[in-house]
Amino acid sequence: MNQHSLHESTLQKLFSKICPITKIIAIAVMRRHSATSRRHQPAESEVHYMTASAVKSRKEFGKTLAVDITHRLRQDIVACRLKPGEPLKFDALKLAFGASFTTLREALTSLTADGLVVAEEQRGFRVAPVTSDDLIDITQTRILIEIELLSRSITNGGDDWEIAVMSTLHRLGRIEERLPGNHVENPEWQIAHRQFHEALVSCGRSPTLFGIRASLFERAERYRNLSAMFRPQPRDKVGEHRAIMQAAIARDTNLATSLIDQHIRSTSDNVVKYASHLLTES
Repeated sequence: MNQHSLHESTLQKLFSKICPITKIIAIAVMRRHSATSRRHQPAESEVHYMTASAVKSRKEFGKTLAVDITHRLRQDIVACRLKPGEPLKFDALKLAFGASFTTLREALTSLTADGLVVAEEQRGFRVAPVTSDDLIDITQTRILIEIELLSRSITNGGDDWEIAVMSTLHRLGRIEERLPGNHVENPEWQIAHRQFHEALVSCGRSPTLFGIRASLFERAERYRNLSAMFRPQPRDKVGEHRAIMQAAIARDTNLATSLIDQHIRSTSDNVVKYASHLLTES
């Protein structure tokens, strides 16, 4: 009897009392382990990169491998699964994604342009730190752009705009009803939250401002997650969003823009108050 047959026989004895489905799963896992046991085993620090998003199929994103990896790393950085300032080592990334040095560099360079990764001479790449100056800059710039686009939308928006604002808020509210506890880190909530805020400014009629706004919204996502992670009590986002919607639909520009200012600024204030230990000097 060869070694493979002996291995199979041993498995059958070990799992003879387990239900059939469990047997199949266990044997498959053992076969895979046996086939890969001769490969390099990652160090404990390297396993950190093997997040759930790193094992998703490329077909889910339908683009190049570099774009795929960029998307996965962006998710992990924004969600703070990759911590601010954490080194992004090529050996660990190559092991996690099965990509070449060139492909990984392309992905990291793209994230550098987005402000989520920093490149250091002779030291490689690392997750961009969260700093007081960056937080203030993002917050103030977002407020300027959001107020301008919301004001334009209140002026330009018709019935379709009103319907879009109300329907996206309704969807966001239903998701919040279904999700227990802190829902800010839930991907479904994040998408609905983004769609509501996009609907509010959708009649701003400025592709240039829309592009800048989208980039800042994503960069602010990290700070929103930090705020949610460390504040002792959740914010009344439901009430905040409803008040903004009502003021916008009522065409009360002064009130709507004042509320959106407070809404954005609250995130910054919470980060400074509850997560200041993570902020570094620029």
